[in-house]
Amino acid sequence: MPLLEGETYEIYRTELLKRYKHLLRSLGKDVPREKLNQLREAFDLAARSHEGMVRKSGEPYIFHPLAVAQIAVGELGLGPTSAICALLHDVVEDTEITLEDIEHRFGAKVASIIDGLTKISTVFDNVDKEHSIQAENFKKMLLTLGEDLRVILIKLCDRLHNMRTLGSVSENTKLKIASETTYIYAPLAHRLGLNAIKSEMEDLALKFTEPELYREISRKLAETKIARQRYIREFIEPLKSELEKTDLKIVEIKGRPKSIFGIARKMKVQEIPFEEVYDVFAIRVIIDSPLFLEKADCWKVYSIITDQYRSHGNRLRDWLSQPKSNGYEALHATVLGPKGRWVEVQIRSKRMNDVAERGLAAHWRYKEGDSSTTPQDQAFENWLANVKDTLENHDLSALELVSEFRFSLLGEEIYLFTPKGDVKNLPLGGTALDFAFAVHSQVGLHTIGAKVNNKLVSINHVLKNGDIVEILTTQKPRANAGWLDQVKTGKARSKIREYLKLEKTRMAGLGKEMMERKFKSQNEVLNDKNIQRLIKHFQTATVAEFYHKIANGDIKSDKIHLKEILQKPAVAKKETTKAPVKKQVAKSKGLIVIGDDYEMSYNLAKCCNPLPGDPIFGFITVGEGVKIHRTNCPNAQRLMSQYGYRIIAASWRTDGYEKPFEAILSVSGIDDVGIVSKITDIISKDMEVNMRSINIQAKEIEGTFEGRLEVLLHSKAHLDLLMEKIQATHQYIQVKRLDA
Repeated sequence: MPLLEGETYEIYRTELLKRYKHLLRSLGKDVPREKLNQLREAFDLAARSHEGMVRKSGEPYIFHPLAVAQIAVGELGLGPTSAICALLHDVVEDTEITLEDIEHRFGAKVASIIDGLTKISTVFDNVDKEHSIQAENFKKMLLTLGEDLRVILIKLCDRLHNMRTLGSVSENTKLKIASETTYIYAPLAHRLGLNAIKSEMEDLALKFTEPELYREISRKLAETKIARQRYIREFIEPLKSELEKTDLKIVEIKGRPKSIFGIARKMKVQEIPFEEVYDVFAIRVIIDSPLFLEKADCWKVYSIITDQYRSHGNRLRDWLSQPKSNGYEALHATVLGPKGRWVEVQIRSKRMNDVAERGLAAHWRYKEGDSSTTPQDQAFENWLANVKDTLENHDLSALELVSEFRFSLLGEEIYLFTPKGDVKNLPLGGTALDFAFAVHSQVGLHTIGAKVNNKLVSINHVLKNGDIVEILTTQKPRANAGWLDQVKTGKARSKIREYLKLEKTRMAGLGKEMMERKFKSQNEVLNDKNIQRLIKHFQTATVAEFYHKIANGDIKSDKIHLKEILQKPAVAKKETTKAPVKKQVAKSKGLIVIGDDYEMSYNLAKCCNPLPGDPIFGFITVGEGVKIHRTNCPNAQRLMSQYGYRIIAASWRTDGYEKPFEAILSVSGIDDVGIVSKITDIISKDMEVNMRSINIQAKEIEGTFEGRLEVLLHSKAHLDLLMEKIQATHQYIQVKRLDA
């Protein structure tokens, strides 16, 4: 019996069937009748199971699994099995339906994927626990990666739809989900080649974590749209006429703006305003070529483009000869276009473009019926092997695993060569020792050094893209605990820890044998009581540690006189009671509302120095109350994604502030007569702002200066006005707020 009645129910039913039919159209006409029947059954089961449930937006819940299925089919090109799993992905967790019911009705494969998609229900009763719910969820998701890639693909579709509808949840939840998406899910989408999903996730996350920056870039993109389109036409026209003279089949030549997130990142990294981001857009040339001619035709297009426009020699990226390990293939060139502007041009075949947007799912669709192994297949298999290596390291907590996975397996890659020409890939920042473990774990353990491009280097030498690396080894293993600081990859760290553990066990066994001989030679009884006395005497924590110290000589066995130690009377431990020491927590009462509580203790985080008016959140610390951070704090993404359960809502009160807050500014520009005097006059006379310190000095580049100002202000609006006035003193001055 439906909860909705009458006309309302009819509207709901009409909309539901409309969305279902849209899903069927997206699947196409070649779906077998058996699969269509299963899909209809899955739709009916999901609609019945979720009947009466609504999302935060007030929308019927069934629209969510339908939307996830639509993204999987319409945007990723997945098939009916994925659509069935997407429709059912929440029924086991949220309803009475069991995995056994799913398996009975839809088969073992669908049940297996649904099992991988079902969330972990974990309750934390203590905020100080080591693992976060998000990390545990993610760990389970990774464990299914090697079994069926569709688990991850559907999970990404689920996350994308949640991001698209994030406006309906609380501010606190928005920040946590958006940060987690940027920290883990967007890099994972990138790693699987899902460029369209990755870009949209990042843009949506920025919209909620840094709304002002998002709105600023969106507005400026809209304002410059007509001028940008005019420039793109001017750039493309001569290319079109030249390409039309060839036998190449051009599918599309167009310019498209870079993602808002990508532009924001460039502005931050290069410390430049929007107007100075030269590659706000890229030109894409897509050709239709048979597989065996794709590379040659892409290079032909490149030749025509560089005949027309001068190329930037250092910015040619050839991912045709060596595709990225996520399957991405293309030729990227940066050329000098009209009006002296550098423009990035991406050259791809139709197949490459599909793979670039839809990732490995598209790659496998093109390969259907083809049993040959391509570079993409091999690269992905290598990546999966590295994932499994990381997951098999049981010494890692869930948080450590996520951090390891994110750096080693989701980061940017470099490609390296052995002297024989074999290709190895490492994350950016990988060392010679990482390379040794990438060759083989035994090679890694026996490494003493390396030759890079025929020059002798240390094991911690950071490698660059294209290096030729030869590893130098010895007969005996050389690994030690210090090596853990010399490597970046999860595989290397895991193998070093594994070796150290085995070595510690071996050394402890050797120490035990030495002590057995010692007890025998000094006519003493070797039992637990006597060993415990020795442990206490030498102040070691465990039996294993005591034996280990004996074996490696930290405790000199020949200096041990058992009679003296064992017959020494035990000293009774004096019991003392100390009054508990209360840690004082600085408290700025009344300026910030934390949840609904005005009285909770808090501190303003020094890493980002929040000012009234900044978007903020609270982070529950151990022993220091709540730390207040800006939502765009350098540490915000990590805190929200890894410790989401310790994040609480916080906001500034709106009835005025009396206490001044510290803000730090950097100032740089062309050195002009009286510039320092002008800046100090604005701060102290015009704005009546108190200065804590000012340090302005000439830079190495003649005629320029840079400085750091520490000032006391009352709000973000106060800060913005001060920066605006300093900026106005000279056309070449730049002012920027620093975090700390």
